[in-house]
Order: sequence, then structure tokens, then C-alpha cells
Amino acid sequence: MNRWPGRPRLSRAFYKAHGLGNDYLVFEEGDDWLATDAAVARVCHPHEGIGSDGVVVLLSGEGRPALRMFNPDGGEFERSGNGLRILASYLARTGRVGGDPFTVEVAGDVVGMVVHGDQGGVYDVAVSMGTARVGASAVGLDDAVLVGDNSILGPDGRLLQVVPVSVGNPHLVVFVEELSEQDLAVIGPFLTTHPGLAHGANVQLACPRGRDRVTALIWERGVGRTSASGTSACAVAVASVYEDMVDPGLVTVEMPGGQLFVTVTSELDVELRGPVEAVMSGELSLRLDP
Repeated sequence: MNRWPGRPRLSRAFYKAHGLGNDYLVFEEGDDWLATDAAVARVCHPHEGIGSDGVVVLLSGEGRPALRMFNPDGGEFERSGNGLRILASYLARTGRVGGDPFTVEVAGDVVGMVVHGDQGGVYDVAVSMGTARVGASAVGLDDAVLVGDNSILGPDGRLLQVVPVSVGNPHLVVFVEELSEQDLAVIGPFLTTHPGLAHGANVQLACPRGRDRVTALIWERGVGRTSASGTSACAVAVASVYEDMVDPGLVTVEMPGGQLFVTVTSELDVELRGPVEAVMSGELSLRLDP
């Protein structure tokens, strides 16, 4: 059964921004093109389209803003921390929100956000990600694939210490002694499409560096390697607190693209904060419909 409703039609006007190199396009619902898998993939293509790690759709309607999110392969997904923060910067840029807290709806969840400021097109945005859940059932992982309490047999025979985390979308956090791009290129695609997962997962290699800082590499479902990810940063911080590798409170998560700041309480309530930089706005010229 399809988890998502029919695809929306969108306007040609777009806004592009990034959070630490993880970029999204914001489109509003309209009458110009249908957001099929192929059309979204074309728009996100780095040479034949605008180029992006995904698309955020702002739906039309009164009341609380509602949105949908699509990966660059066209597949729809639950939420993105950076995508949410980029949407917040768009709402601030178009005068629909100010400095007060506001909420949006995504995948049936209500998410709170605040745009703390704008310095020349760089927005300081925080998003309340809700209460994280930890464990195989939280991410749709068949616990029969686990070896012991929390390991999965890797593609090269190594046991991977995995912490399944949901922050509204599924993650598998793999703790390692040292980060390796070579390991990420093997472990990332192996775990993100693991047959034991109901709907795939985002994958992070994580290495705590003291009681308030974690470094991480990221392999996103439907995307591949990314320089940064908001929900991945949240998942890494949650897993580190849950495993008592860092203390509850403010956790700095360092990724190749830079730092995001994640506050995790002892009850695993999560807030994500960091910069969003506006890149461009314009209109599509591509012919996308048959």
C-alpha cells in the first residue's frame, strides 16, 4: 500500500538555500508541473536541473503551513531537519513569519520552529524535533537481524554497533573508533537498503569526542553521502546520549559541512539549531510534463 497521497502540482517559482552544504529547493503548490519521481529527479539533477539534495513543497491552504518532502530520486520521505529549517527561512524571507515561534505540519506531525535572526541572508533557525524513539521497532527494523542487543553483521563480516533512532524518520547510527570515508562508502549503502528495514534508513558513522561533542559522516536514504543533515545530527546526538557517551544537554555535532547544535534532554526531547544560507530564487524553464 502506498504510504503517501497523490503527487502535488507545483508552481515554477523556486527558492534554494542550504544548511552546511545540504541544500533544498522550496516550491509552492501550483498548476505548472506535477511532482512525479522523474520530474523531481530532473529538477534536482546537478547538470540538467537546478541541483539539490531534495525538494520541500509548501502546500496551499489556510491556517498552519503544511508541507511535503521529496528526495532527489523522487521518493517522498517523512522529514528533514535542514529541509524544515530551509522552509522556515523561506517563510521569513517572504514575510509570513517573524521572530516568534510558529508551527508547520509535515507527514502528520506538528513541528515547532523559530527564526532567531537574519544576517545578510544567513538565517539562524531552530526546530523542535519532538521526542526521539530508540530501538528496532522505532525504525521498522526486524530485530531478528540483530546480533546480541545492538549489532548487525556488516558486508565484510564485521559486527556493526548500531543504535536505531527515529526523529520522525528512521536512522541507524553506527559507532566507530575513527571516521572513514572508505567505511562510509561500504556501510552506508549496505545499511540504508538493508532487507531487515521496512522503509530503509539514513545511516551515520559517529565518533564521540568528549561529553558534549560528536563527529559524524552521513549516508542519506535516497541521496547518498551528504556533507550535513539535520535529522542525522539529531539521531547522532540522541544515540550518544542514550548510550551514555555524551551528557544530556547541548551537543555539538560536527560533520564535513560544519557544525549543528542539538539539545537532547534525558527524556530524549530534541531541538536542532544552526545556520541556513539563502542561495537563489527564480523560475523553472524546464518542460517537465508530457
